[in-house]
Amino acid sequence: MKSYPNTKIRNVGVVAHGGAGKTSLTEAMLFNTGAVNRLGRVEDGTTTADYHPEEIKRQVTIHATLVPCEWKDCKINVIDTPGYSDFISEVKGTLRVVDGTLFVVSAVDGVEVQTDVIWDFAGEANLPRLIFINKMDRENANFYKVLDELVEDFGSSIVPVQLPIGQALDFSGVVDLLEKKAYSYKDGKAAETAIPADMEDQLSEYREKLIEAAVEADDDLMMKYLEGEDLTPEEITVGLAKGVKQGKVFPVLCGSATKNMAVTTLMDFLVKYFPTPEVEDGKPFCGLVWKTLADPYVGKMNFIRVYTGALKGDSNVLNSTKDKLEKVGQVLYVRGKTSAQTPEIPAGDIGVLVKLQETGTADTMCDKDNKVVLEGIQFPEPTFSVAIFPKSKGDEDKLGVAISKILEEDPAVRVKKSVDTKETLMTGMGETHLDIIIDRMKRRYGVDVTVETPKVPYRETIRSTVQVEGKHKKQTGGHGQFGHVWIRFEPTQGDFEFSEEVFGGSVPKNYFPAVEKGLREAMVEGVLAGYPVSGVKAVLYDGSYHPVDSSEMAFKIAAGLAFKKGIQQAKPVLLEPIMAVEVVVPENFMGDIISDFNTKRGRVLGMEPSGKTTKVKAMVPLSEMYRYAIDLKSMTQGRGYFKMEFSGYEEVPGRLAEDIVKKAKAAQEAEK
Repeated sequence: MKSYPNTKIRNVGVVAHGGAGKTSLTEAMLFNTGAVNRLGRVEDGTTTADYHPEEIKRQVTIHATLVPCEWKDCKINVIDTPGYSDFISEVKGTLRVVDGTLFVVSAVDGVEVQTDVIWDFAGEANLPRLIFINKMDRENANFYKVLDELVEDFGSSIVPVQLPIGQALDFSGVVDLLEKKAYSYKDGKAAETAIPADMEDQLSEYREKLIEAAVEADDDLMMKYLEGEDLTPEEITVGLAKGVKQGKVFPVLCGSATKNMAVTTLMDFLVKYFPTPEVEDGKPFCGLVWKTLADPYVGKMNFIRVYTGALKGDSNVLNSTKDKLEKVGQVLYVRGKTSAQTPEIPAGDIGVLVKLQETGTADTMCDKDNKVVLEGIQFPEPTFSVAIFPKSKGDEDKLGVAISKILEEDPAVRVKKSVDTKETLMTGMGETHLDIIIDRMKRRYGVDVTVETPKVPYRETIRSTVQVEGKHKKQTGGHGQFGHVWIRFEPTQGDFEFSEEVFGGSVPKNYFPAVEKGLREAMVEGVLAGYPVSGVKAVLYDGSYHPVDSSEMAFKIAAGLAFKKGIQQAKPVLLEPIMAVEVVVPENFMGDIISDFNTKRGRVLGMEPSGKTTKVKAMVPLSEMYRYAIDLKSMTQGRGYFKMEFSGYEEVPGRLAEDIVKKAKAAQEAEK
């Protein structure tokens, strides 16, 4: 693949709800350029973009895949993205480095959830947006119904630049509103044809709307239009290009990806109207890594968008995010799973670096003598957690290696070791996301894991003050063991406090640390169900010692005995972690969210309306939140999102506490 100047490059993110036909459209574009000699099919696992084993198996896009097309002496860097919410981080990375978005919408299903979600993301990034209404050849396809949905959801800036000739089984071509020409398609190639007589009125109506939209972005054209002067096709083209770039016009085209109808027209439109990458000449190299892949053959691959200068092979560059020098060997152009070496990647283009040591997703790479750090990528926080264990005991090390590789590759995965439950917790964007990660660990790294719902890190505490004695006395011949303490236990706000009120040396000062240590070790296991104890203040106020037999060990054991006895008498209760939860949903789902929180023993603290959405704040027990990512998706059809953080511990209601204690004791018995 040859190198192109930035004026001949278009960086385009292809986005949609799952099943709208993004990957098929990308494949048709490749076929039309001659990059592939036959149209691959998603159902057969033969497309260029969906080449990963998990994509072929599930017939869905999971990775954002770079598939450049060379068309009309331009390079269109198409990035085919996933359409399912579990893989939204791939979309976020893509939107950070493209200069425009191509939304694919099904002519049968219309505007769906992810279309809405990604539209908002693209708007936040101020990206130009173009819509391709796909599947015009399918039964029940309805261009005008979908067009109405688009206008209703995204406003009057939605403007068709084509109209379909026929729909569903009668779809045969398109009418170009700019040129006032009609085209039919055979084997992907356009042939001019007569405009159907019954479409003349529609053509006039929609062309007028298109001209009105085009002049919005240019004051001179607006004045000319308002004064009743006719605009030339060139002037309309200039106005439309400005409107697209400024995000004031969202053009709508249509066709069929699988039949390769009107795809070349779409490609012409991308070349003609989508913005070129903005480049400042004369500046040294700077680029952003937007994706990382662990390829089983090539090794680690860092996908990079170059913003200034040129990234040359066999050079030293600075990872300014981590302040580390990297040795760049080969630089590659890729198309799906195929790659070709290139001497350099110029400004505005997208390529791949291999086998870098320190660099990961969202890192800035730059000239080592001209440090600059670009804005990173805002990935969504993962919210669905599972506990994972290697099925074979000898696989702990392999699991560690697999996790480190997965974390390099996927910014939407978090892994941590729970201090309380001793479990390895993996958190992702949803059940499907983690299923795929688990599959990948087995297939690529040979680690088979068991997946379970995480244990709740319960705690135990006390509700009353007690004074107890702990005495450890043992005579075994020679030196014996003697430690004797009186300790007062009382509730407190913190985890644990220790103090002493010993008078007259009944317990020597040098044994105080041993008493505290004995108490801290005993707190690891409570008396109700073996959960750690917190919220206890222990005051050593009396005791006795033996000048020969007393030792630190003896006083440590005595303190532990006192602890067990004291906690038992001080009205122990079970505590559960409470999470501060914030859910953002369209306002029409607010009632469902609140009533669901009520069933989860949650307390709603308030609601904050903002535009079309409402933020609901609540305090909810962690035990009720482990599957909330799935529940929320179901309640809101995927339109809601949430975040939560630990707030504190609260007492578990009586009957529920009894059940938890019973189950914990049964589990302890089973382990013996």
